[in-house]
Amino acid sequence: MTASPPSPPSRSGGRILVDALRLHGVDRVFCVPGESYLEVLDALHDHPEVRIVVTKHEGAAANMAEAEGKLTGRPGICFVTRGPGATHASIGVHIAAQDSTPMILFVGQIATEHRGREAFQEMDYGAVFGTVAKWVAEIDDPARIPEFVARAFHCATSDRPGPVVLALPEDVLGAVCAVADAHATKPVQAAPSAADAQAIADLLAAARQPLVIVGGPNWSEQARRDLADFATAWQLPVAASFRRQDVLDNRCDAYVGHLSLGINPRLAERVRNADLLLAVGTRLGDISTDGYTLLTPPCPAQKLVHLHADAGELGRVFQPALAVQAAAAPAAAMLKALRPPAALPWRDWARGARADHLAFSEPLPPHPQHQGVEMGQVVAHLDRTLPDDAILTNGAGNYTVWLHRFYRYRQGRTQLAPTCGAMGYGLPAALAAKLRHPQRTVVCFAGDGCFLMYPQELVTAMEYGISVIVLVIDNGMYGTIRMHQEKRFPGRVSGTALRGPDFVALARACGAHAERVERTEDFADAFARAQAAARPALLHLRTDPRQITPALRLVEVEAEAEAAQ
Repeated sequence: MTASPPSPPSRSGGRILVDALRLHGVDRVFCVPGESYLEVLDALHDHPEVRIVVTKHEGAAANMAEAEGKLTGRPGICFVTRGPGATHASIGVHIAAQDSTPMILFVGQIATEHRGREAFQEMDYGAVFGTVAKWVAEIDDPARIPEFVARAFHCATSDRPGPVVLALPEDVLGAVCAVADAHATKPVQAAPSAADAQAIADLLAAARQPLVIVGGPNWSEQARRDLADFATAWQLPVAASFRRQDVLDNRCDAYVGHLSLGINPRLAERVRNADLLLAVGTRLGDISTDGYTLLTPPCPAQKLVHLHADAGELGRVFQPALAVQAAAAPAAAMLKALRPPAALPWRDWARGARADHLAFSEPLPPHPQHQGVEMGQVVAHLDRTLPDDAILTNGAGNYTVWLHRFYRYRQGRTQLAPTCGAMGYGLPAALAAKLRHPQRTVVCFAGDGCFLMYPQELVTAMEYGISVIVLVIDNGMYGTIRMHQEKRFPGRVSGTALRGPDFVALARACGAHAERVERTEDFADAFARAQAAARPALLHLRTDPRQITPALRLVEVEAEAEAAQ
């Protein structure tokens, strides 16, 4: 007779949940503790191999979990309490949704017997998160926790990755039952067919001015190598979509720039003039298409070949000549296997695109009336001196244009930046990156307004010994909004001035190394001291508020706006 399998042990819902996380390889969770999930915290006490990172704000915890998902390709895990904790954390869910990042947000919930009474901190999480998360559910039976967790990991990582929200009623977490664990799930990836490969090869061979656009999540190192080999063999120009510049080594001759805020006008013109666009992994969103003007929906003038992991994205905005459902890795492997024709009529087109990019990425000389630190020279210094595996993070604001334009990303998953344009992302993302890769250099770029979203996370950095370097780029205003304000209402400043604190004193009060830098020539030595500090460090860079982008000053914006009126 076959022996019966042993009966599963009786465990609380909280322990069943933590055991399910361990089964899926979770070794770190980000949280702000709450009484609604005390059973989970108690279960984690018996699993020291799972590091609990307690942030000072739920928004930061969710941002850190999202960054973890970007770095690893596995769901970042965040726990927050019900009501206010969940709404604070919603920013991370939105980032994960728009950035196609695997993430699971576990939210405490009121006891099931109190539902529907507007009990203390009660929320309908399906209604709150239903439009941004891939899946939202509330677990009402502890015996189903292994099933729900397995489905959450599968949903977060398959097709187009994204966030999942699971609500955890406190009585369910405390209930005891005997249930077997589920198996760890593996992502399901679509792959192209041989017919797809032949069709792409035929379309490329017939092109005269092709352009490859790459982006999206989960580019493994092998996929990046395959992409580089394909582009080199076919001598194709490759542009990166918004904040996906690390997909291809920017030093590669095939790389021709990024479709981003502050796009190279010559690159924009090449997108318009291309006769074939090969989009791999990217959704072709509004930033990468300059407000859907470089490609016009639903039928772009360019012949479009679109490869994406999610069939629902293919043809949703742009109708392609060829749509192929394929994740980044199998798509890149297929492209590498294609054999180029003997004649490549687009050689001069590709060389010109590369030359345009190299010219555009050279730092500009400072304006004769420039005051304070010149960010082009700061980024150029970092580009020369940082190791290839350094990770750079940022939030949102005009200050990011200098970073994206003048820094060359060399390795994969070294650019952590929100494609949804969320302020405050840079510091939490930097902490997550340094925790995951403690031996690597991690530099956070943050505008003064951006940094002030989560400045308290310097305390988290000190508490956990996370030696990130934070560059606060201070121009005394919400620069992006001021730029748009001056374009529409020149000379009528309202609500965009920003009076920040003494950033150096604030950082030192948290225990961090901190310096103020007011001249460009002082930056290199200050940065070296920050690197040697062996603890969190902040450099407060005073910049010229009139220099709104690398090539544009506010007075020019005002003059253009007034002339147009």
